[in-house]
Amino acid sequence: MTETAVRRRESPARRRVLDAASSLFYAEGIHTVGIDRVIAEASVAKATFYAHFPSKDDLVCAYLKEQDDQVRSRTIPGGLTREDEILAVFDALGEFTCGPGFRGCAFINAAAEYPDPAHPVRRVVAAHRAWFHGVLRDLLAAASHPDADRTATMLVMLRDGLIIAGDVDGAGDTRPLVREAVSRVLA
Repeated sequence: MTETAVRRRESPARRRVLDAASSLFYAEGIHTVGIDRVIAEASVAKATFYAHFPSKDDLVCAYLKEQDDQVRSRTIPGGLTREDEILAVFDALGEFTCGPGFRGCAFINAAAEYPDPAHPVRRVVAAHRAWFHGVLRDLLAAASHPDADRTATMLVMLRDGLIIAGDVDGAGDTRPLVREAVSRVLA
């Protein structure tokens, strides 16, 4: 990474733009929020915005990459069996769906707004999903699960359902079933 890219990433103006975009995109949807609104919310000049993000797609990708970084930085508690580590991942998801202002998964929401799998936004979504699948697959393989890859795929699908149910059905109906559902898939 070049020094200019590092300085650009650390800029207070860039941070304000990303914070404003993150809040607006998550609360209202990506396509409903225009660049002018993000610029106004971030209190930056249009030229400053475009110096950091040449297009809205660049901003959306940066927003999702930041979300990805946040998810990846969460740690699984130590001292657990592999199955308990997987359950802990889903317990955390259950807690997340109960949080204030929960409006689904930023990645699923973005994928719904960008249907073309070749679009740069969808590539960021795909990379995040591949990473999550890999984490689950590796935990299952470490536990000597007989079909780690396929079971990881099922767990990703279960995660998607949990996130959507938490948004659509309400966390109170979804959260109690999380451990039972994961345990059944692992059985």
